[in-house]
Amino acid sequence: MELLDGKKISEDIKNEIAAEVQKMKDNGEKVPHLAAIIVGNDGASLTYVGSKVKSCERVGFESTLIKLPSTTSETELLKKIKELNEDDNIDGFIVQLPLPKQIDTQHVIMSINPSKDVDGFHPENFGKMALDMSTFIPATPFGILELLERYGVETQGKHTVVIGRSHIVGRPMSILMGRKGFPGNSTVTLTHSYTKNIAQITTQADIIITALGVPNYLKAEMIKDDAVVIDVGITRVLDETCEKGYRITGDVDFENVSKKASFITPVPGGVGPMTIAMLLKNTLLAREQQRMRELAKK
Repeated sequence: MELLDGKKISEDIKNEIAAEVQKMKDNGEKVPHLAAIIVGNDGASLTYVGSKVKSCERVGFESTLIKLPSTTSETELLKKIKELNEDDNIDGFIVQLPLPKQIDTQHVIMSINPSKDVDGFHPENFGKMALDMSTFIPATPFGILELLERYGVETQGKHTVVIGRSHIVGRPMSILMGRKGFPGNSTVTLTHSYTKNIAQITTQADIIITALGVPNYLKAEMIKDDAVVIDVGITRVLDETCEKGYRITGDVDFENVSKKASFITPVPGGVGPMTIAMLLKNTLLAREQQRMRELAKK
């Protein structure tokens, strides 16, 4: 069994991005600038956004964090998004999800300029991804592809089973694993809460990507020998033996599944760090595209 070490690979990617940014500085070019909007005080979201800001510093990006109170109206948030859309200094930005219930998430996503949508959630970017066109791939699926590629995990002709059909992970992952090229060219089954006999399907899978958010859902008896297991799940499980009072648990019963798998991601330290690294990669891409647009105008 080989561990798909997201922590290590994400550090490699950050080093590569930092080298690119240093070249930009040496050439007197503008460095990438990532902004993040967070509405409210959700603990997990604050931690996540905080690590994004730290990662920006680490690679030499500029970053802006905009904190808005949980009482913020949709109109106020859309006004702030419009400002970022029109600010030439900002190359890409994200609106941290989930949003408070008074705000329609779909309206918010639709209002982001697709050329600054480094999360890859806007329908224009999602549609381009589905059509194999060059675009921003959502950061978590992008990170999974990068892990598979860097560890040389064979995907061609394999049967990939995706558990969960969210717009952020499950659905894009099912499209990307079926696309032409590497990683891809696999036969994909997308399963969800209404799928009957999931275990019957997962035991036939060469690659399983689970993004359910149900701790220890995938058991050893649900996979075949030498399967590749990607665990996107991340749940805080109460545990008084831990200093924080909880532990982070994935969708996979790691202890037992790891004995049968050929490759597996740990939680934490697997897909999570890759998500932030690929967000930075998308921001670098956004800066490059913006630079090309500026040159075209001259």
